[in-house]
Amino acid sequence: MAEFVGAIDQGTTSTRFMVFDRAGTEIGRHQIEHRQLLPGAGLVEHDALEIWENTRRCIAVALAETGLVAGDLAAVGITNQRESVVVWDRATGLPCHNVIVWQDTRTDRIVAELDRDGRGDVIRDRTGLPPATYFSAAKVQWLLDNVD
Repeated sequence: MAEFVGAIDQGTTSTRFMVFDRAGTEIGRHQIEHRQLLPGAGLVEHDALEIWENTRRCIAVALAETGLVAGDLAAVGITNQRESVVVWDRATGLPCHNVIVWQDTRTDRIVAELDRDGRGDVIRDRTGLPPATYFSAAKVQWLLDNVD
C-alpha cells in the first residue's frame, strides 16, 4: 500500500513538489523558478511548457532524493495560480498562447465594457464581486478574440 502523498504547488514565480508521510511530515521537496514574461506594460505571461517541464522535473528530483517512486504515492494534490489562464490545443497538445497571469491587466477594456453595458451589475449580484482584470473569464475572452 502506498504510504506517501505528493503535493504540486504551482505558483506565480515557481513550481514546487513536496512529499509527505502518513503523519503529515514533509520528507522531501524540490522547487524550480520559472521566467516572468513581460511583453508590455501591464502584461504578465508565463511559458506553459516551461511550467510543465519544471513540474515533471520537480516531481522526479523530489522522488529520487527521497528514494521513492511514483507507485509509493497514494495521491497527489495540486494547487495552482487559479486566476491565470492557459488554453491548450486539443489536436497538438500545445498551448495556444502563453499563460496569461492573474496580475495581467490586458483585459481592462473588456472589464470596462461589462460595466458600461450593465453586465457588471449581473456579475456583482451573482458573485458579490465587481468585474476585474484579475478574473479568468475576461482572459479567456481576450484569447478567443486575439489568438487563432
